[in-house]
Amino acid sequence: MKKRTLKLVVGALLVTAIGSAMVGCGSSSNKSETGTKTESSDKVSGSITLSGSSALLPLMEQAIETYNKENPDAEISAQAGGSGTGLTQVLDGSVDVGNSDIFAEEKLDKDKASQLVDHKVVAEGFGVAVSKSLGIDNLTSAQIKDIFSGKVTNWKEVGGPDKPILLVHRTAGSGTRATFEKVIFDGDKSAENESLGVTQDSNGAVLSAMKQNDGAISYLGLAYMNTQEAKDAIKIVKLDGVAAEKANIADGSYKFWSWGHMYTKGEATGVAKSFIDYVTNKVDKSVLDNLGFVSGSEMKVK
Repeated sequence: MKKRTLKLVVGALLVTAIGSAMVGCGSSSNKSETGTKTESSDKVSGSITLSGSSALLPLMEQAIETYNKENPDAEISAQAGGSGTGLTQVLDGSVDVGNSDIFAEEKLDKDKASQLVDHKVVAEGFGVAVSKSLGIDNLTSAQIKDIFSGKVTNWKEVGGPDKPILLVHRTAGSGTRATFEKVIFDGDKSAENESLGVTQDSNGAVLSAMKQNDGAISYLGLAYMNTQEAKDAIKIVKLDGVAAEKANIADGSYKFWSWGHMYTKGEATGVAKSFIDYVTNKVDKSVLDNLGFVSGSEMKVK
């Protein structure tokens, strides 16, 4: 078309029409930022960084892998560090998205939390984990509270073998810990006795520590129980007789769960907006099931 000189009016109109179409294609990134969905605007480009919840990290990693197949010009890096870190870093601009297991208002003061936009992407299940060798299948909330407060120090006191209990805690900035305190201790942050046992800074570190001590007990995201190695060594016990299964999370009968949040400072745009929408609505259901997450559309409780 560029090699010809078009003199007819019809030809000029044709050039104008084609030029308009090309402009439309060239503005695909702007359309993706505003949420316009066309075939040409589905793919985005640019780079973003995510940090925060280690419970959400396995989902982020798998979602990034499949998202990049559809959007090869988008670069996304994700790291853990805890929900508190994610919220702090997205607030100060160190990262583009802060992942959290808790609402921003639970960690930040009202003015700071108001600067962040909450994207509730999935419901995430957690579990109280013990060694399979202990033969413990169920613990009540009261028993767990007694164990983590230090009142109960031997497994024989709760139906297990004569073996000392090793507590594996999470750090204070952990959203997993905040959820545990809310569910088991009714929000009492002083009830967990940190002077006993050890403390780990991520779900992955908790799993590693538990594999090394068959008397340990801790709590972690169900996403870390999806490998055969973890299943061979660790057991997620029933909580008050209710199993940590998808159906029980969805209807609220299993109470150790929380919403997984992806926070942005201001409204999400560009790659951040596109990826958050992907995690919320487009991640394959089998991935969520395998990692112990439940989509918002499947949750019967809010």
